[in-house]
Amino acid sequence: MDQRALAAMRQDYSSRPLHEADVLADPIAQFERWFEEAKLAVVDEPNAMALATVGADGQPSLRIVLLKAIDQQGLTFFTNLESRKAADLAACAKAALTFWWPPLHRQVRFEGTIGPVDAAEADSYFATRPAGSQIGAWSSPQSREIADRATLTAAVEATEARFAGQAVPRPPFWGGYRLTPLRIEFWQGQRSRLHDRLLYARQPGDAWRLARLAP
Repeated sequence: MDQRALAAMRQDYSSRPLHEADVLADPIAQFERWFEEAKLAVVDEPNAMALATVGADGQPSLRIVLLKAIDQQGLTFFTNLESRKAADLAACAKAALTFWWPPLHRQVRFEGTIGPVDAAEADSYFATRPAGSQIGAWSSPQSREIADRATLTAAVEATEARFAGQAVPRPPFWGGYRLTPLRIEFWQGQRSRLHDRLLYARQPGDAWRLARLAP
């Protein structure tokens, strides 16, 4: 790959500056405001977020997951509880999440502690999933090696036959996690890489301190 061509791939952002007076005191409410603006901007899957974890061996790992709920408790996503990400979270109950919305030249970063949601919450969400996704949750040994695509197809067909004509229950190895944020950063792209970065840091008593970071 031509390194000069990569170096030349530059886009100078021209967004409206982000000032402290522009944001809400509550970072969750501020995120919800930006999220609605991302939806209006027709961002493809604005709830897609990069999840960073660290394994027992200290190796970081990154993948995209989908936000399924957010409130004052934190951000929730669902996954296979026997996956690599689940193993990482069992080893280190800390994680980071990043949203990137290119049309708006914005990203939002969350860092904090993470833990599983309770069974009732996982059951409730699983019941809303499309039938194909429910079958897929039972059929895929997520993150483990399989021989080929045909192996996965056969597992899906076996699961479909197993639950034919009945509601598909949540697998015992499938559930959710909630990240409780300790730091939330709102990033707005600006000219000459002099981006605006506003950081909320959780304080004792769950208050939030707002500060500006250098780009």
